Amino acid sequence: MLDVSAIYTSHLDRVYAFFAYRVGRTSDAEDLTSQTFERVVRHARRFDPDRGGVTTWVFAIAEHVLVDHYRRQGRRDERAFDDERDEWAAEEMRPAIGIDPRLQEAIASLGDRERRVIGLRFGADLSGREIARLIGTTEANVHQILSRALRRMRAEIGDASAVR
Repeated sequence: MLDVSAIYTSHLDRVYAFFAYRVGRTSDAEDLTSQTFERVVRHARRFDPDRGGVTTWVFAIAEHVLVDHYRRQGRRDERAFDDERDEWAAEEMRPAIGIDPRLQEAIASLGDRERRVIGLRFGADLSGREIARLIGTTEANVHQILSRALRRMRAEIGDASAVR
């Protein structure tokens, strides 16, 4: 039987960081982290060590929670205020998620697959091998996706720095 308490303690920060990289809002990252660990508790009996490690299992659950979140939202960015005049206030009142705004913009400019790999590598701190197992590709492909995404992000941040 899995020690769910130990899994929570050892994975909480990484799961939250994964969601922070993916959704960009503190409240969403917190909610999705909570939903992930609710599912971990509910499905602890189903864990099969022959299919992969605990970390891979936890992040597979996190990925499913994220997909469900996007389905519910229809991938729309919901604003805190409906009135367009107050949109800037909603942005200002939103708590910082711990990622530099330029980095958030660079991540947002990536495609879904690139954002997914960046979130798993730098948010969840998974290895290339763990990411490959999780998303069903080769480790070499993961490294290629990371390399391209990082180049695009550097270019995006460099362009933004030149303008400011």
